[in-house]
Amino acid sequence: MKRPDKARYSKSHEWATLEGDILTLGVTDWAVEHLGDLVYVDLPAAGKELAAGDTACEIESVKAVGEVYSPVAGKVTEVNTGLADDPGPLAGDPYGKGWLVKIKVNDASGFKALLDLAAYEKHLETADAD
Repeated sequence: MKRPDKARYSKSHEWATLEGDILTLGVTDWAVEHLGDLVYVDLPAAGKELAAGDTACEIESVKAVGEVYSPVAGKVTEVNTGLADDPGPLAGDPYGKGWLVKIKVNDASGFKALLDLAAYEKHLETADAD
């Protein structure tokens, strides 16, 4: 699966894009693959305030529950509500139809601190060894 060049990535396998002051947040294909069969996505309510590092949502699989962390402080403006009933788009298209939340950013420094694609793929070389 091709990872988007314009996205930024965390070492905990979230991806984010920033357009204006709206950050779109999701999890990477690596995270989806390692979670296994997805059964439920617990999304926040629109309007929820997040601090950088807060749990934005949780993804449940048959193997584990994975927390998705916000890289920025801001307010949740939109959630991908369809994923709560059917997490299939998250598994099949994590960088497109599988996005999780959109956040109106208070401070973009957390986004700027994320890894670019090359640095994330280098990080995966050691993550896969674990």
